[in-house]
Amino acid sequence: MTGVRHPVIRTPDQRIRVFVSSTLRELAEEREAVRAAIERLRLAPVMFELGARPHPPRELYRSYLSQSDVFVGIYASSYGWVAPDEEVSGLEDEYNLAPRTMPKLIYIKAADQRDERLVGLIARIQADDTAAYLPFETSADLEDQVAGDLAMLLAERFDESRQVDDSAMTDASASLVGKVPVPYTTTIGRDADVDAVRTLLARGTDRVVSLIGPGGIGKSRLAIETALACEDLYPDGVFFVLLEGVLEPGLLLPTIAYHLGIRDNGEAALEERISHALAGRRTLVVLDNFEQIVDAAPALVRLYNVAPTTTFLVTSRIVLRIRGERVYEVPALTTPVGLASASLDPNTRTAAVALFVDRAQAIDPGFAVTAGNARDLADICRALEGLPLAIELAAAKVRILDAAGIAQRLEQSLPLLTAAVRDLPERHRTMRATIDWSVSLLPEHQRDLLEDLGVFATRFTLDAVEALGAGRSWDGQAIDALTALVDGSLVKQHEMGGRRVFSLLAIVREYAIGRLKARGDADRVRLAHADYYRALVARIAPDLGGPGQADAVVRLGLDLPNLRAAVRHLVYTDRLDEAGDFAWSLLIYWWISGFFAEVRLWMLELLEKQHEQPITPHTRAVAWFFALWGEMWQRPSEQVVAGLGECVRLFTESGDQDAAAMALAARATARVQLSDPDADRAEAELRDAVVRLRELGNGWAEAITEVSLGRLAWVRGATDDALAHFDRATAVAEAGGDLHTTSVAGNLRSRLNFQLGHIDLAEEEFLQTLLVSVRLHYDEGVAYGLEGVCAVAAAHGEAWRAAALAVAAGEIRRRIGIFDVEAFTVHTPYLEILRGRDPQSVAAGEAAGAELTLAEAVHLALPESDHDGVAEALRAW
Repeated sequence: MTGVRHPVIRTPDQRIRVFVSSTLRELAEEREAVRAAIERLRLAPVMFELGARPHPPRELYRSYLSQSDVFVGIYASSYGWVAPDEEVSGLEDEYNLAPRTMPKLIYIKAADQRDERLVGLIARIQADDTAAYLPFETSADLEDQVAGDLAMLLAERFDESRQVDDSAMTDASASLVGKVPVPYTTTIGRDADVDAVRTLLARGTDRVVSLIGPGGIGKSRLAIETALACEDLYPDGVFFVLLEGVLEPGLLLPTIAYHLGIRDNGEAALEERISHALAGRRTLVVLDNFEQIVDAAPALVRLYNVAPTTTFLVTSRIVLRIRGERVYEVPALTTPVGLASASLDPNTRTAAVALFVDRAQAIDPGFAVTAGNARDLADICRALEGLPLAIELAAAKVRILDAAGIAQRLEQSLPLLTAAVRDLPERHRTMRATIDWSVSLLPEHQRDLLEDLGVFATRFTLDAVEALGAGRSWDGQAIDALTALVDGSLVKQHEMGGRRVFSLLAIVREYAIGRLKARGDADRVRLAHADYYRALVARIAPDLGGPGQADAVVRLGLDLPNLRAAVRHLVYTDRLDEAGDFAWSLLIYWWISGFFAEVRLWMLELLEKQHEQPITPHTRAVAWFFALWGEMWQRPSEQVVAGLGECVRLFTESGDQDAAAMALAARATARVQLSDPDADRAEAELRDAVVRLRELGNGWAEAITEVSLGRLAWVRGATDDALAHFDRATAVAEAGGDLHTTSVAGNLRSRLNFQLGHIDLAEEEFLQTLLVSVRLHYDEGVAYGLEGVCAVAAAHGEAWRAAALAVAAGEIRRRIGIFDVEAFTVHTPYLEILRGRDPQSVAAGEAAGAELTLAEAVHLALPESDHDGVAEALRAW
């Protein structure tokens, strides 16, 4: 329908979101039944536990509701608790806040008696023509009923939502990594700043535009709003790179590569891959929170030199001082002039007062500017110097104080607190003092929890928080204490990957970890953090080589910032052997996801610390293996071969025959990379490694080593041997449920079959491995598959389709910065033949291919009968 804006689904897997409303304890069993029904349909349940508690953070569940697609209400006997100064319970409030246009499924459990107010709510629901009213008796009945009703609801809306589904497919075809985050609250008072920064970017004369200002002034929010407002200026993409959890300058390039979708398998320098990915593309890359790695700023100069059509928008507390930088000082929000009171008219209200009112109304909808509080509101905003975060923290106190009480306490506290931090610039002092004041109003156990949360990187779950609680003052009170911190705007909550996650703003995390260090508890909490994520990895890592591989990669990706932090904590606290074991247990994850450069950095730091803290031979072997991996591909030498030989020896002496066999395979691969390769010796070592790995039952490593043998045989012209190795690799990988190696081996085998003239067999294999790659979200495998189908199409004379697929595959390769070895390329010769025969069709196909989304390219490659089967995997990408 023209002019109608359909709801956007913002979960990372792009599934339809179902908001579930009920009392928490009374209907715990029923809530789980509804969750099971929703997940059975591959939808995303929004089970907002904090919203069902006595003091629901209205602003948060309003945000959750606004981004959900279906409302499910479960009611029994209880109306729920009505908080002081509230007129309705959280249960009724959620129903009231659900948009009228949102489909509502209401389930009423049979009960002998109900609270009077719940009876009234149910009567109102029965009269609501946007809600379906349905009775149930048991949780088992409820699960089946919800599943059936949701399926029917989706079917009824299918026709009218075709266009929405198509656009969702388009949006979902690209990973959400690097996408500009969507603000969960209204941005106030930044229109002029957004226009000013957009004007700077539109000129195109500045390679780096830096948004500079103290913590809490709104640099990140301005960057987000500017990025969203500038998408038309950058047709090749806007990428958002969060640097908040990145503390080492050496991690800048790996982090940029990750958010651009570039997979680092060690075979080429990251800077080279990033330059390939950005070459000729008009893109904007937002780098948020740069101040902690400002020493890495020269790397930006190198990047914009090799990618002259890319612009960088940076947020930082300090100027980068590099060539090509344009500085924009982010101003504070406007406050009432002089001693003027806040305006009673919303149209003439200053931005600072408007922000305070907006955030206060999220807590108390009846809050308003009146003649009685206008002066106090103006005083609050002036005292906080128009700093947005400081104003939000103050506004959160309307739950317990009126405007006069807030103003009075700020007047008493701020001068004293800012005097204690004279070494900071003025607005830094005000922001730090405001956090101090806000925290001082909390009970001790809540203050302690906030400080402990400083050890987390970027985001964390309730389970992770509770794991840190043993022996802490807040042990056993995590949910209530965390709720209080959310209510106080010190902790943010949102949903990611279908689960609730929490986060601290960078300046609050900095404050928290500073307080934790000051009281001497930082190392103890860091160790508890590392222990939790070590245990998490111990549970997930075994799935990486088998049938649970795809899910394991996704689950680890959601916790990647804290995996990084855990390694850092282990190294920092001298638990070097545990750091080595942690890194080694995730070898398959680093390989599939492409994080070798990061791991190398940690392992080099570990090797430097071994002079202060001895490490075992096994840890030394692990560290050297990761340190030498990139060298093996990028700077091959006899020293690298010798170093990997030392890894074989150290692993063997440590009794880890499995690792020794993998290191042996790596040494053989290193021999092949030398300018004067010893192919015979390399082949012998690879065969030896395969035998060892088969005997040890390491199917993943056996299969990937068979792939190496196949590649070597292919290069040497022994195509029958190559096919045999690819066949064995595929068989072993498929038997173990290893999608990654199945994709790699299958693509190589199908390419070789194509070169040998087995076109029908090759086509079948190309399609199979394309589907596997989509399931794994493996970009490189998708590119291989598209190129393979392109070759088949070209061989059949389908000029337009072949050309379109070739360009689509090339776009993927350019985006991820990975290009194929010429010896294994099969589609280009046939495409060139068609270019000579039918240049117009090839040109038209190439033009169309440049416009294809990933989903459209995959659909073009697949037979019509396979489209339904791949749609779900593409939506979940």
